[in-house]
Amino acid sequence: MEIWIRQPPDSDSAKTAQKLADAFTKASGVQTKVVAIFDDFETKLNQQAAQKQLPDIVINDTAQLGAMQSQGWLQEVDKAGLAGGDQLSELAWKAATGSDGKVYAAPFSGQSFALIVRKDWREKVKLDPPETWEDLTALAKAFTEQDPDGNGSADTAGFVIPAGTKRGYASWYASSLIYANGGDFLKANGPGKYVATANDPKTVEAVKYLQDQFCTNKTVNPGAVSNDTTVTHEVFEKGQGGIYLVGPYVLARFVDSIGTDKIEVLPVPKGPSGGPGTLGEGENVYLMAGTSMQDAQKKFAEFAISPEGQRIGMNKDANGAIVRLPVNTQVDMAAERQDPRWKVFQESYANAVYAPPVPNWAPIRQDSADSINAVWADCGADVKTVMDELNAKLTQELQSQNAS
Repeated sequence: MEIWIRQPPDSDSAKTAQKLADAFTKASGVQTKVVAIFDDFETKLNQQAAQKQLPDIVINDTAQLGAMQSQGWLQEVDKAGLAGGDQLSELAWKAATGSDGKVYAAPFSGQSFALIVRKDWREKVKLDPPETWEDLTALAKAFTEQDPDGNGSADTAGFVIPAGTKRGYASWYASSLIYANGGDFLKANGPGKYVATANDPKTVEAVKYLQDQFCTNKTVNPGAVSNDTTVTHEVFEKGQGGIYLVGPYVLARFVDSIGTDKIEVLPVPKGPSGGPGTLGEGENVYLMAGTSMQDAQKKFAEFAISPEGQRIGMNKDANGAIVRLPVNTQVDMAAERQDPRWKVFQESYANAVYAPPVPNWAPIRQDSADSINAVWADCGADVKTVMDELNAKLTQELQSQNAS
């Protein structure tokens, strides 16, 4: 049985996926082949679909559900018939559900977002953990202006931000603050139907807050408007900035590279008009169509969601977790992971907001990223005007997807 996962080959995460597959083979007798692909994952899946040779199992982002389901690649999952399905969180099941209300995957991993902050810098500038957006601005300004690394040079920033447009990163980053302020890109408007809300005042307020960081307060790392996450991780590790709004998957890496005593994890403060909330993401186990191994597919899904499968995927405190937050409520995360900082991500998950299961989320995220990046890169741009224009684009996109 062929299992594809969106991870770099030879990475710690790919090794964890192999451990999961080996444990499944031992438990079930079903032989497996794990294929880890990171670059052009969706393109390669499309090629397999064109040849009618889809893999049996795909472990992929929750946000890809709509696109894969609309192309007819996914089998429907009988939630009640999946052993252990009743142990999974309702929020995780929601992220496995299509816009038609049917379930198209088994939930596997969840994640929310939080602030990874240079604790040593925060203590140096003598500020408390931020509880409001004003506090967050004050901390970012102190990190930028007060030489928190003590090297006598003005070479530190407050925020490190992957603000480029590649893979929609500017939108991906901004979304946690948009959700923390009670805003959104779309709003459900009946089964499978949505209305664009990118110019809602709460959404505009969040994007404007970030534009102020780039333009007025100048608290963002130089070059952020063209950076993706790969570069931004390194910017944070090199001590060029001290506040990174990001998911839990880099925590073990930063503990190793920066030092455990130098970093802390803090919740994203509520915005002035809403909250709490952050982006919710994760991975599902997708049972692909056109296979002759339906029984084995179901067994793998049941193993992956079981406490044993979840624990293997979590990989304790080590790098390479493919289960960030367990979706099985029977798994005690504190017993698996000794690092208490994971708890902040787990608590944030209760208010996580997943991308809606529109037929294709990618162009909506990309259009949003292009617009948001533009107002961060051009300090003369009026946020409300640009978000009005984005709203019109998203409305058109929903129409073209027959989702309005």
